[in-house]
Amino acid sequence: MAPQTATRMTYEEFMALPVENYKHYELVEGELFVNPAPNYRHQIVIGNIYMAFRLYLARHGGGRAMMSPIDVVLSPETVLQPDVAVFLGDPEPMLQWKNAQVPPEIAGEVLSEGSYHHDKVTKRRLYLQYGVEEYWIVDPDALTVTIVRGDQEITAADTITTPLLPGFALPLRDVFA
Repeated sequence: MAPQTATRMTYEEFMALPVENYKHYELVEGELFVNPAPNYRHQIVIGNIYMAFRLYLARHGGGRAMMSPIDVVLSPETVLQPDVAVFLGDPEPMLQWKNAQVPPEIAGEVLSEGSYHHDKVTKRRLYLQYGVEEYWIVDPDALTVTIVRGDQEITAADTITTPLLPGFALPLRDVFA
């Protein structure tokens, strides 16, 4: 698990931290998590998912796809950086230059060494608690994508679809290409 601070901090304190290249910071219920930069494979998978969302939204409209790093402020003490996110509707009033002040409808995390528990348990709980409709857990080692919708957990067999994006279809082979 990522190192964390011994004291609690707020979003304002979080934003005052010095910027360090190649560090990935998140604030989880007041605790600071610091992770190293993701590896090459991780970034390829994120890019593949992001491009699928971006192309879909370019054709159909109605939202914006984002990829990390972007701070998603869920509360004054919880700021996460999903690897990939989809904000539906007109997100412009809610997306600021520095962060997003609303949860995305879809948040996705690509599992990395050292982040399994954090991504599969902590972030899952927080995303769902703060209104994310779908949480995608992408495992590049197992070549699986698990979609969590409330109490439902669905592992995509061959193609990823979502009722939030009618007609969206992303073959698993394209995710891990």
